[in-house]
Amino acid sequence: MTSPAVVVTGVGVVSPAGLDAHTTFDHVLAAKGVTTAELTAPVVDFDPTCWIDPREVRRIDRVGQFGLAAAAEAIAQAGLTTNGSTVDPRRVAVVVGSGVGGLTTLEDGVETRVTKGSHRVGPLLVPMMMPNATAGLIALRHGFRGAALAVATACASGANSIGEGMHLIRSGRADVVVAGGSEAAITPTALAGFARMGALSSRTSDPAGASRPFDRDRDGFVMGEGAGIVVLESEDHATRRGATILGEVAGYGATCDAHHLTAPDPTGQGALESMRLAIADAGLDPRSIGHVNAHGTSTPLNDRAESDALVALFGGPTPPVTSTKGVTGHLVGAAGAVEAVIGLLSARSGRVPPVANLTDPDVDPDVDLVRDEPRSINGTVVLSNSFGFGGHNAALVLIARPST
Repeated sequence: MTSPAVVVTGVGVVSPAGLDAHTTFDHVLAAKGVTTAELTAPVVDFDPTCWIDPREVRRIDRVGQFGLAAAAEAIAQAGLTTNGSTVDPRRVAVVVGSGVGGLTTLEDGVETRVTKGSHRVGPLLVPMMMPNATAGLIALRHGFRGAALAVATACASGANSIGEGMHLIRSGRADVVVAGGSEAAITPTALAGFARMGALSSRTSDPAGASRPFDRDRDGFVMGEGAGIVVLESEDHATRRGATILGEVAGYGATCDAHHLTAPDPTGQGALESMRLAIADAGLDPRSIGHVNAHGTSTPLNDRAESDALVALFGGPTPPVTSTKGVTGHLVGAAGAVEAVIGLLSARSGRVPPVANLTDPDVDPDVDLVRDEPRSINGTVVLSNSFGFGGHNAALVLIARPST
């Protein structure tokens, strides 16, 4: 039996570059970093009451607020709210990942317990901090009664969630999957921990230029926050509903380095294998890839391993390669989902964003990094990479349906 094509009918984003998908895309095309003096990339001007009843806001951690907002955009674009009579809620699943879950709530709870006593810890601490809360909140808000799952594979969570959502549809266990990732990890303890690992940039003299993927002067990533959500459907289901199809999730590959808990395999073999699996899953070969949205964290070890893997994948010169983390910072569990959306919008528009803050590339010359301004392309196939602590590697192949 042939697996059904899995298409994208809605996208939603909340990010440091914008409060919706298209604003975010426009800002990454402009390649202007949004890092603050504190070397973080927060979501600004976010009013959760635009999406959530004000009485409920205080009961939902920031990570859940981002996820609900991005999901609302994606679901509205897909028409699931206005065409509900054609959607069986029992056949709609939710797969939304997070690297750390409700970290703000957890840190506040610990401080309250230490300073005021255990009796002052809020009764909602557990449901607000649990990493599966965002998936549950989206299902609850929209009445989706299929599986509601959370993937926690660090910085690969969003991409893994989309890939696993694709599998739910291919296997016939769902007609529609709301998939992606959400993260809100700009907290004192998280920043201290990442800094102690040496993972964060310390470029205080140039905050806007602190996140500089693939650049010789990179010294670590900038912590961002936000959410990315896509609505996936079998193509037959989307067509019956009369939904607009934005593109297809055609391939997915997932591997583990089994090398080190935080450092990537320097040979890039795990990353390379995930890309090969995704391309083969799509029934394509590397020559079909129109451009690559790289993981590109702005850390020396990750950038080097990924660029070497790309050269090995393509056997020489690569198609255009970008990383958008120079603008958004690193969104951790949301990164793979937001970047999949950006990759899809790039392929639909024929414009690939440049790598922000790239002045002196530190990669193999065969890696065709997009520099200075957006690159015009004709290809509609994008390879989107995400790699995370734990050795997790996830690659997605998306095929855009061009705008009409």
